[in-house]
Amino acid sequence: MASIRAWTTAARPHTLPAAITPVLVGSGLAYGDGVFRWDAFAWALLGALAIQVAANFANDASDARRGADTPARLGPPRMVALGEIPARQMWAAAWLAVSVAAIAGIALTMIAGPVILVIGISSVIAMLGYVGGPAPYGYRGLGEVFTFVFFGLVATVGSRFVHDMTAPLSAWLLAIPIGMLVTAILVVNNLRDIETDAEAGKRTLAVIMGGARARALYAVLVLGAFALVALFAVAGWVPNLAVFAAFLAPAGARPVRAVYRERGRALNRVLGQTARLHLATGMALALAGALA
Repeated sequence: MASIRAWTTAARPHTLPAAITPVLVGSGLAYGDGVFRWDAFAWALLGALAIQVAANFANDASDARRGADTPARLGPPRMVALGEIPARQMWAAAWLAVSVAAIAGIALTMIAGPVILVIGISSVIAMLGYVGGPAPYGYRGLGEVFTFVFFGLVATVGSRFVHDMTAPLSAWLLAIPIGMLVTAILVVNNLRDIETDAEAGKRTLAVIMGGARARALYAVLVLGAFALVALFAVAGWVPNLAVFAAFLAPAGARPVRAVYRERGRALNRVLGQTARLHLATGMALALAGALA
């Protein structure tokens, strides 16, 4: 069996806040609305984390099979490509994580009804189809679209829905900036790998758009997220305290400047900054919702 270090690396713990953040936002809104349930929160968080880990394992195995992870890779090491973990074991671990997510989904279905089954099944299909299957959408420039939908809209609204089976406007609106920021994480990730992905035939959105347009998209996603938060709060469509999350915009300006300046491996630092910004924004919005 592979080492604990190898499995920890394959699970990519630095990506887990992307799964945690929408759950915090949806649950914060539920708390402010007086309908928060600890059991719903715990199961939603477990399910989100399990799906994220399953996706990381599946991507590790699928990219290695397709030759996308080469020694020239600039991002964190992939365990199957390096021979640290056999592909068969990686897939077994991915399905184990899916099983954990399924258990959480069943528990949430008992709380919030069959809509959760639809969300869960769709999430698993989307996870498997990212770089797996006969026509992986991650290789066709659609990764950002699916990330926005599932890690933004579905995850945030779903995390609010499980508490009382309602999906208020505030959840849909706050899901937009959360989705934009998590999508920005993928944009900078693909921007870093633009050359190696192009050589491997992996046509991410960055490869299709080119570096200049991908950087512009990143800027729009990051800065636009804070502009929308401010607009929604001032308009009274979301809790008023959400406006304070917009004060994180200067922190967003730093990675935006860096993404235009840095290239290659140096973008790993921008990737980390974006991930932390996503989490910080989510925590601010969750607190605003809870105090509403």
